[in-house]
Amino acid sequence: MRRIILNNPRKRNALSLSMLESLREDILTDVDSPDLRVIIISAEGPVFSSGHDLKELTSAQGREYHTRVFHTCAQVMTLIQDVPVPVIAMVNGVATAAGCQLVASCDVALASDKSTFATPGVNVGLFCSTPAVAIGRAVPRKVAMEMLFTGTPISAHEALVHGLLSKVVPEERLEAETLAIAQRVCGASRPVVALGKAAFQRQMSQGRDAAYASASKVMVDNLALRDGQEGIRAFIEKRKPVWSHRVENVHD
Repeated sequence: MRRIILNNPRKRNALSLSMLESLREDILTDVDSPDLRVIIISAEGPVFSSGHDLKELTSAQGREYHTRVFHTCAQVMTLIQDVPVPVIAMVNGVATAAGCQLVASCDVALASDKSTFATPGVNVGLFCSTPAVAIGRAVPRKVAMEMLFTGTPISAHEALVHGLLSKVVPEERLEAETLAIAQRVCGASRPVVALGKAAFQRQMSQGRDAAYASASKVMVDNLALRDGQEGIRAFIEKRKPVWSHRVENVHD
C-alpha cells in the first residue's frame, strides 16, 4: 500500500507544475512491483486541493509553459486510471477545479461529510474544461454542466448521490473506512485486479456489443491465470486462496 499526501497546505495544495510532476513520480515509482497493491491519495490541511496554481497561468509565463502545465496534468489524471493498481482518493475538505478533477479521476473516492466540491474556474475567467473531462465522466451531464457554468460548490452528500464519490463518512471515520477498503484490495490477487481494472476502463468507452466481446475475452484470460485457477480451486475446496501475485498462465 502506498500513501501519497499532498502536503502544501499554505498554498491550498495547489496543483502547480512541480506538484503535478511530483505526483506523477510518486504514482509511477515501482508501480509494477508485485508488492504494490493500492495507492491512497490524501492531503494535509482543510483543502484537499484548490486546483491549478493561478500564479503559473498569467501571461508572464507564456503559452509554452501553460501548455506544459495542462499536458502534465492530463498525464497524471490518465496515469491514475492506467496504472495496474486501484487508486483511492481520501478527501477531507475542499476539492475545487483540478482538485475536483483529481477526485473524479481516482478509481474509488471517499470523503468526510464536511467536504465540498466545485469547478469555479468560470468565475475567474478560466472555464474548467480539463476538469470537465473527468467530472463529466463521473456525474450526470446536467449536474456537470451546472457545476461548470455556475462554479457553485456541492456538498459531499450531493457528490455521493451524483456519483463523484464512493462513500461519505464522518471525519473521524474517514481514515479507518479508507484503509478498510485498501486492505480488501490488498487481499485480492494483484494480476487479477490489474486485468479487471484495465478491462473496466476499456469497456466503458466502448459500445455495448464491443464491451461484451472485450470483457468476455478478459474473463477467459482471467481463467488462464494461475491466480484465477487458484481462486476457483480454493472455493471448491472451501479454503482461503493462496495468491502467487504473478502474471502467470497455467493453460492456453
